[in-house]
Amino acid sequence: MNPPARAFWLSSPGEGEVREVSLPVPAEGEVLVRALYSGVSRGTETLVFRGGVPESQHAAMRAPFQEGDFPAPVKYGYLSVGVVEEGPADLVGDTVFCLYPHQTRYVVPSTAVTRVPANVPAERAVLAGTVETAVNALWDAAPLVGDRIAVVGGGMVGCSVAALLARFPGVRVQLVDADPARAKTAEALGVDFALPQDARGDCDLVVHASATQQGLTRSLELLRAEGTVVELSWYGDRQVSVPLGEAFHSRRLTIRSSQVGTVSPRRASRSYADRLALALELLADPALDALVTGECAFEELPEVLPRLASGEIPALCHRVRYGTSA
Repeated sequence: MNPPARAFWLSSPGEGEVREVSLPVPAEGEVLVRALYSGVSRGTETLVFRGGVPESQHAAMRAPFQEGDFPAPVKYGYLSVGVVEEGPADLVGDTVFCLYPHQTRYVVPSTAVTRVPANVPAERAVLAGTVETAVNALWDAAPLVGDRIAVVGGGMVGCSVAALLARFPGVRVQLVDADPARAKTAEALGVDFALPQDARGDCDLVVHASATQQGLTRSLELLRAEGTVVELSWYGDRQVSVPLGEAFHSRRLTIRSSQVGTVSPRRASRSYADRLALALELLADPALDALVTGECAFEELPEVLPRLASGEIPALCHRVRYGTSA
């Protein structure tokens, strides 16, 4: 057996703790990873933290290496970057990304880790899971050259989508959020910014990621006739009303869901591994550093997560730092 590791567990809704966990010796085809950084995706993880996963979605919402069950106790998370300490010779010493919870060391199949490209800092690589969501969303949305696009909701996912759209030729893209502070993030990503009441309309496509009823309503208002809203928000246990009266039918509007748990049908020939590798390649852009808005030590997570969940600490991606002896 390896020396014990430490992991963050949600002990009950709204309360977390660091627990000691035992680690097996890696078997053939497995790797031992020492964590360098992990990331807290404020939307999904704080929803889990407050116990907001509906019972009907307990199975669908399981993270790849989750332990325990919703609502608690549960070990949950999916943005981990570390160094391979033991395993196949061609992986030992490499920096890798893994969809693993917040834990100092862990053993997983070697197929569960993806090499981080040499031109992507480990600190930025924690964004890979969210950029992967953005890649899948844009495979679903299929924007065209010259499209007029709004991204409503300047959270971690919305900003990732806007950052990728900024690379499309001839596209007019605007990030829309009720928080004026998101203007600075938009500027760093190279996209225009507007408050909801000032957003530009006549959009061919709106990507909605605010997880609010008001944001979805405004997304529909920004569309041209026969335009499409791609819905990325996940509302957990909340009920949301959609304004399907008035001009919704006469303007022939479309609302389409996108969910990262399945590779977009538009790219059915691509694997999950392909999609994640692409996300990591895209993270070579230093502009994406703007999505990391805070950092704490691993040991501070039990105190920090309640403050993230309440909004006391405003965040896109909150990065967790592990010591060299983790």
